[in-house]
Amino acid sequence: VQLQASGGGLVQAGGSLRLSCAASGRTISRYGMGWFRQAPGKEREFVAAISLSGGSLYYADSVKGRFTISRDNAKNTVFLQMDSLKPEDTAVYYCAMGSYGYGSRLLREYDFWGQGTQVTVSS
Repeated sequence: VQLQASGGGLVQAGGSLRLSCAASGRTISRYGMGWFRQAPGKEREFVAAISLSGGSLYYADSVKGRFTISRDNAKNTVFLQMDSLKPEDTAVYYCAMGSYGYGSRLLREYDFWGQGTQVTVSS
């Protein structure tokens, strides 16, 4: 299984980015998917998750109301729309495929991880 994350970059505070995560080797339609991030010197943290059908969405409090996770099972791709970005959102963002059909906030409940894409928000 490979997860290819893309869409990161440098943006000014208040701007937007849309991350994509394309999966190969396994269909995502049977699994929850998630996004996590890791800033320099910090542990990897949960950002957002989505159940296999897309009917249940979960967000970290720090991004609620600004980020939106979605999925296109036909394209085997998951997205993270990030609006009203803040400097504290600067991190490497990772997508992950879950072990189960529900979305999870827990790193240990994800089997496969992408390589990460850098998001830098300037003030």
